[in-house]
Amino acid sequence: MPNTATFSPPVSAAALPAWAVRYRAVRAQSTVLCAPLLPEDTVVQPTLDVSPPKWHLAHTTWFWETFLLREYAPGYQEFHPQYAYLFNSYYNSLGSRVNRADRGTLSRPALAEVLAYRAHVDAALLALLENEASLPEVFFELLELGLQHEQQHQELLATDIKYILSTSPLAPAYLELKVKSEELRVNSTEAEASAESILNSSLLTFNSTSAAQWLPVPGGVHRIGFQEEGFCFDNELAAHDVLLVPFELQNRLVTNAEYLAFIEAGGYRDFRYWMGEGWDLAQAQGWEAPLYWVRQQGGWFRFTHHGLRPVELAAPVTHISFYEADAYANWAGARLPTEAEWEAAARHFEPTTAAGTWLESSLFDPQPLPADADPTQCHQLLGDCWEWTYSAYHAYPGYTRAAGALGEYNGKFMVNQLVLRGGSCATPESHIRISYRNFFHADKRWQFTGLRLARSSDQ
Repeated sequence: MPNTATFSPPVSAAALPAWAVRYRAVRAQSTVLCAPLLPEDTVVQPTLDVSPPKWHLAHTTWFWETFLLREYAPGYQEFHPQYAYLFNSYYNSLGSRVNRADRGTLSRPALAEVLAYRAHVDAALLALLENEASLPEVFFELLELGLQHEQQHQELLATDIKYILSTSPLAPAYLELKVKSEELRVNSTEAEASAESILNSSLLTFNSTSAAQWLPVPGGVHRIGFQEEGFCFDNELAAHDVLLVPFELQNRLVTNAEYLAFIEAGGYRDFRYWMGEGWDLAQAQGWEAPLYWVRQQGGWFRFTHHGLRPVELAAPVTHISFYEADAYANWAGARLPTEAEWEAAARHFEPTTAAGTWLESSLFDPQPLPADADPTQCHQLLGDCWEWTYSAYHAYPGYTRAAGALGEYNGKFMVNQLVLRGGSCATPESHIRISYRNFFHADKRWQFTGLRLARSSDQ
């Protein structure tokens, strides 16, 4: 994810929020996310994309120590001289570091010592904030960046924890889901019959979710990129005009029921819907359904933060790669929107975060659209699932890479990745905005990634 700060327009220190309150709240959220884990859980790294929770807790702390305390806290004593080597992520300009694939080998420092490291840095940073008036403006820009950086790692914590626990044959629950058992029960006959109930590219769904509607978005010149006040990452700049032909966008995310119809229709066995690279990968890795789905007891179940649960048919499908999203869109006779189309539509429909599902809900799953949702409005644009777009991740016109170490985080990744938009149920609500650009390689599935269909207006 991106990690370079920009304020637009500049904000004076006197006008900024109560920094100490925000800092405490954001830092506390990271430790709260790890509280349900056993110490053993925090060391595991089952795949390259996943980092151990203990490493996340330490790396975010290293960020504060490296970019703020060493520079602006006179006489600051670092907690441990080797932590810069252990917990640097990929800042080449800041020296050597532990190989990313070896983060799971760090049995030491112990979790208790990492928590002590966090307490040490928090005390020093809060002490520094007691004299805000003496600090330069650039300090507050870095402080804002640090808060945004930690929120990004909170999303990674949520998704990495899920992957880590999913590798256990015990399928342990991260949190117990306190709902009536009948609300979780899915009739296996209903699941088996779904392919017959959804024919070809039909948009019928189950569990009282209305059929998706196609909403027109006007063509012409649309301005995309960060245009508001406050913080943004540098990859959201510079705002610029794009010319779009009229198109249509579905008013909600694709559901599990709709995706299940693709599965049952042989979508994973028919190369015609797939890109060649995606088809080869799906065959080599034996993909038959989204990540975390398993067929048992005559129906489909999926691993969640709350253990193994029946697939909720009305909820948005998630944990799919770009290849799967594109294959489904081809099967459904539609396509994925470009990122310019997605942002133009979002600005046209003016969504708010209030209706989305976010990290703060502790649900850790995208939620079904209410049955009474207005079909003329575009729903689920913010929250629930990151939406794959058919756009390569590259620089906007006028983009300039930041100077120094922070410039490494973003610009050097603008190759061989796809853009995703909108946030997810693991994203902190205050972290998202319409212009936010997330990016992953096309094969990635462990994030809460889903899709929304688009089509040309003349279809």
